[in-house]
Amino acid sequence: MLIVQKFGGSSLAGPEAVNRSAQIIARAFRRGTMTAAVLSAQGDTTDELLTAAGRYSPNPPPRELDMLLATGEQASVALMAMALGELGVPAVSLTGWQAGMETDSAFGSARIRRVDPVRVRRELELGRVALVAGFQGVTRSGEITTLGRGGSDTTAVALAAALRADACRIYTDVEGVYTADPRLVSAARKLQRVDVGEMQRLAAMGAQVLHPRSVRLAERYRVPLEVLSSLTDAPGTLVESVPLPEGRGRLTAVTAQGSLVTVVGTALRELPSSPARRAAEALESAGIPAEGWLETDGYLSVMVPPERVPETLLCLHKEFFEREA
Repeated sequence: MLIVQKFGGSSLAGPEAVNRSAQIIARAFRRGTMTAAVLSAQGDTTDELLTAAGRYSPNPPPRELDMLLATGEQASVALMAMALGELGVPAVSLTGWQAGMETDSAFGSARIRRVDPVRVRRELELGRVALVAGFQGVTRSGEITTLGRGGSDTTAVALAAALRADACRIYTDVEGVYTADPRLVSAARKLQRVDVGEMQRLAAMGAQVLHPRSVRLAERYRVPLEVLSSLTDAPGTLVESVPLPEGRGRLTAVTAQGSLVTVVGTALRELPSSPARRAAEALESAGIPAEGWLETDGYLSVMVPPERVPETLLCLHKEFFEREA
């Protein structure tokens, strides 16, 4: 079995977090699983590097900024290799270009063009854990690039697709995908599985658990994707194709981005009662003014004053996910 694991910045923020994530990698390795792990920069490292750049230049050249930002992930994989060594697990750290991540030349928001994981596969076959720096790659002409915010998710899914991995597991600071951000809505429920198309819409509309590009890649290349917590051993959420019963619609989650609060699902027009009508009545009852609506068969968005967004999120979650649907 071959798996790709991905650890975000919050799962690597300091020695304790790194050691906790190292234990997760070590457990998979000791079960005989060929294991590659994609790592983000630790904690707020990327923001700190951006701040540092600003001290030297108010408008740093994009190429030089990518050279700087790429160091955050490189530090993560090197430190993780050391931590795994202390656990008796052989590991090797690899930059994005060593792992075969070829991108276009759009500094700061590069797209992966091709993945040639020859070095990664060789390390796995030699019995080592391959630790790959996320968020970065190299152009055909040898320039270092970064993929933009959330790019490590994309690195992980692209690597899993190239390796034809049996699973791609995304570790974060929440236990999976919820009906709303559990940090904002205490009544949010964890989903055992979520449809990949719905996950794309959630990510595009503000849910931060996965980057939209990574979900599109997972769907295109049929990468088995799971979101888990690095803090607990609780089961996560599988992101896969979830068929609908014939003639039925489904509501899955509510999310927010800017002034928009969005309820995401599938075949909303097949639901027995109109989501738009229910949402309008709930907001009117709560005294929340709606400044605009957008409804499709996959989502319902409402624009509200920015200061009313948290209240709207709670209101719509209560209407659609805490009451009988």
